[in-house]
Amino acid sequence: MIRLLADSTCDLSPDLKEQHSIITIPLNIVMEDKSYFDGEEITPDEIYEWADANRTTPKTAAVSYEKAQALLQPYIDAGDDIIFIGISEQMSTTNNVMRLLAEDLEYPKLYVVDSMNLSTGIGLQLLYAAQLIRQGRTAKEIVHLLEDRRGKVRASFVVETLTYLARGGRCSAATALLGNTLKLKPQIVVENGTMKVGKKYRGKQNSVLLKYTQELEDLLLHADPSCVFITHSGCDMETIAPIKAYLNSLNHFENIYVTRAGGVISSHCGPGTLGVLFYSE
Repeated sequence: MIRLLADSTCDLSPDLKEQHSIITIPLNIVMEDKSYFDGEEITPDEIYEWADANRTTPKTAAVSYEKAQALLQPYIDAGDDIIFIGISEQMSTTNNVMRLLAEDLEYPKLYVVDSMNLSTGIGLQLLYAAQLIRQGRTAKEIVHLLEDRRGKVRASFVVETLTYLARGGRCSAATALLGNTLKLKPQIVVENGTMKVGKKYRGKQNSVLLKYTQELEDLLLHADPSCVFITHSGCDMETIAPIKAYLNSLNHFENIYVTRAGGVISSHCGPGTLGVLFYSE
């Protein structure tokens, strides 16, 4: 049997993980001197509350070797093939932890795939892998096809506030102050495993997010029609509904999934962030 695993930054909903038999291993969120398992011991809203009260953001850390081994051991004992799709290696050492585990346990049937992405940019690859498993592909074939296609993932999102990026050291406090004062909303684009700043929007977040989505129209109409993700870090339905309605109006996608980002992604981007993610054809 082939087991499909990911770390908690894949940001898939519990329903999607259950539907596609995807197992997640949590990254760690460190607040002061205590560490929490992402998605198991702390919620994004609790993180926001703590971050605002302490005027800082949590630190995040790779998956725990011990946690990963405990979760994997039953599948290893059963002799299963295990495919792990992890957050970009340029953002985390998680994949290296999994490779070390495979080496220490002398288990060559644990395959580690660098998604070169984050959030549902990983989730898209997991759904593709699940499809390949259903088709009867071997683990080695799936790994090859995943790596061949990962460059076609289109992942971007728009940040509502620069405060969290500044607290985490990803932009200066002066830049954040100026950006927040001018109501600038930067688009963050994931390319080749790293994040870069794209277009800068200005205005109210609801209008900005809809405009950002509409400007993706040409790419969306040439996307893999099986699904598109709207992934957010705590937006209300008043914000999400127009974006989903717009995507519906394109009459292109079989599935439009709305998912909320977990603790690790939310720790870095803050509340109000939203992205539209898909595979290009």
